[in-house]
Amino acid sequence: MSKRQPPAEHSLADLQPSLEVAATLAAIDSLQGTLTMARALVLAGRQVELTGLDREAARLCAAVACLPGDSGQVLISSLVGLTREIDALSVCLPEP
Repeated sequence: MSKRQPPAEHSLADLQPSLEVAATLAAIDSLQGTLTMARALVLAGRQVELTGLDREAARLCAAVACLPGDSGQVLISSLVGLTREIDALSVCLPEP
Protein backbone atom coordinates (compact mmCIF):
# COMPACT_ATOMS: atom_id res chain seq x y z
CA MET A 1 0.00 0.00 0.00
CA SER A 2 1.43 3.36 -0.94
CA LYS A 3 1.31 6.31 1.36
CA ARG A 4 -0.42 9.43 0.15
CA GLN A 5 1.63 12.56 0.25
CA PRO A 6 0.16 15.50 2.15
CA PRO A 7 -0.92 18.36 -0.09
CA ALA A 8 1.84 20.79 -0.87
CA GLU A 9 1.58 24.03 1.01
CA HIS A 10 1.08 27.10 -1.11
CA SER A 11 1.78 30.60 -0.09
CA LEU A 12 -0.65 33.38 -0.86
CA ALA A 13 1.81 34.60 -3.49
CA ASP A 14 1.47 31.27 -5.32
CA LEU A 15 -2.29 31.63 -5.53
CA GLN A 16 -2.56 35.26 -6.59
CA PRO A 17 -0.94 37.07 -9.49
CA SER A 18 1.82 39.48 -8.68
CA LEU A 19 1.00 43.14 -8.26
CA GLU A 20 2.61 43.86 -11.64
CA VAL A 21 0.54 41.19 -13.39
CA ALA A 22 -2.65 42.37 -11.68
CA ALA A 23 -1.97 45.98 -12.70
CA THR A 24 -1.23 44.94 -16.27
CA LEU A 25 -4.42 42.87 -16.39
CA ALA A 26 -6.37 45.90 -15.16
CA ALA A 27 -4.80 48.01 -17.92
CA ILE A 28 -5.75 45.39 -20.53
CA ASP A 29 -9.32 45.32 -19.25
CA SER A 30 -9.52 49.11 -19.25
CA LEU A 31 -8.25 49.43 -22.81
CA GLN A 32 -10.59 46.66 -23.96
CA GLY A 33 -13.50 48.50 -22.35
CA THR A 34 -12.54 51.70 -24.13
CA LEU A 35 -12.35 49.89 -27.46
CA THR A 36 -15.68 48.15 -26.87
CA MET A 37 -17.33 51.50 -26.13
CA ALA A 38 -15.74 53.05 -29.22
CA ARG A 39 -17.03 50.20 -31.37
CA ALA A 40 -20.54 50.57 -29.94
CA LEU A 41 -20.49 54.29 -30.69
CA VAL A 42 -19.26 53.71 -34.26
CA LEU A 43 -21.98 51.11 -34.82
CA ALA A 44 -24.53 53.67 -33.58
CA GLY A 45 -23.32 56.09 -36.24
CA ARG A 46 -21.31 58.32 -33.92
CA GLN A 47 -17.84 59.64 -34.59
CA VAL A 48 -15.16 58.64 -32.12
CA GLU A 49 -11.81 60.18 -31.30
CA LEU A 50 -9.12 57.52 -31.17
CA THR A 51 -6.22 59.85 -30.47
CA GLY A 52 -4.12 58.52 -27.63
CA LEU A 53 -5.08 54.87 -27.96
CA ASP A 54 -1.78 54.16 -29.69
CA ARG A 55 0.08 55.56 -26.67
CA GLU A 56 -2.02 53.45 -24.31
CA ALA A 57 -1.29 50.35 -26.39
CA ALA A 58 2.44 51.19 -26.38
CA ARG A 59 2.42 51.58 -22.59
CA LEU A 60 0.64 48.27 -22.25
CA CYS A 61 3.19 46.53 -24.48
CA ALA A 62 6.02 48.04 -22.43
CA ALA A 63 4.39 46.84 -19.20
CA VAL A 64 4.05 43.30 -20.54
CA ALA A 65 7.66 43.32 -21.75
CA CYS A 66 8.87 44.38 -18.28
CA LEU A 67 7.11 41.59 -16.40
CA PRO A 68 9.55 39.27 -14.65
CA GLY A 69 10.24 35.81 -16.05
CA ASP A 70 7.27 34.10 -17.63
CA SER A 71 4.70 35.84 -15.41
CA GLY A 72 3.12 37.39 -18.49
CA GLN A 73 1.91 33.96 -19.62
CA VAL A 74 -1.24 34.37 -17.54
CA LEU A 75 -2.14 37.42 -19.65
CA ILE A 76 -2.27 35.62 -22.98
CA SER A 77 -6.03 35.05 -23.09
CA SER A 78 -6.71 38.66 -22.08
CA LEU A 79 -4.31 39.93 -24.73
CA VAL A 80 -5.99 37.73 -27.35
CA GLY A 81 -9.34 39.21 -26.34
CA LEU A 82 -7.89 42.71 -26.65
CA THR A 83 -6.58 41.89 -30.12
CA ARG A 84 -10.01 40.63 -31.16
CA GLU A 85 -11.62 43.85 -29.93
CA ILE A 86 -9.09 45.91 -31.92
CA ASP A 87 -9.91 43.86 -35.01
CA ALA A 88 -13.66 44.25 -34.44
CA LEU A 89 -13.32 48.02 -34.07
CA SER A 90 -11.17 48.32 -37.18
CA VAL A 91 -13.81 46.52 -39.25
CA CYS A 92 -16.47 49.00 -38.07
CA LEU A 93 -14.51 52.17 -38.78
CA PRO A 94 -15.42 54.08 -41.93
CA GLU A 95 -12.83 54.48 -44.66
CA PRO A 96 -10.83 57.71 -44.28
